[in-house]
Amino acid sequence: MRHWFTLSAMGGDRPGLVAELAQLIYDCGANLEDSRMTILGTDFAVILLCSSSDAEVGDRIAAGAKQLERDHGLTILQRSLEGGERPPIPAPGTRLYRVEAVGEDRAGIVASLCRVLADRGVNITELSTHSRPGPGGAPSYEFRVIAEVPDTADVPALRASLEREGDRLVIDVALLPSTA
Repeated sequence: MRHWFTLSAMGGDRPGLVAELAQLIYDCGANLEDSRMTILGTDFAVILLCSSSDAEVGDRIAAGAKQLERDHGLTILQRSLEGGERPPIPAPGTRLYRVEAVGEDRAGIVASLCRVLADRGVNITELSTHSRPGPGGAPSYEFRVIAEVPDTADVPALRASLEREGDRLVIDVALLPSTA
């Protein structure tokens, strides 16, 4: 039987953190199945999907993670996945779309656009945002989501709702088919 778990880590960025985490997983007898890593501000953040046929691997990784927390000032969270690995993306009964928005940076863009999606049963599988200097010096905000839209969803109505929210926020919003 395969045992699945996630490991997430955050802390001040420095070279070698990914190597330390990957080595821990390898040394404990687990396989690194999937991962996402980024730098936000001055912090490193990663989430790792791991698996093993050894039921004790989670305990070994937890002990090693405590050592990495002490040695490198990381905050590490480990979580067992009781149901196993998630179905592939897109999940059955859904289609992939991307939502892209751009405009002057202001509070509430992510909360508002994600609420429109959530209220229509759309599952977000990836989210990225960036604030960059824009024309004239005002910050420009870029928002990108990959989402699973149910096959039963009224896509034109979803698009119209996102565009209305974009008009309210004074940003440009687009809903487009996606392959990933």
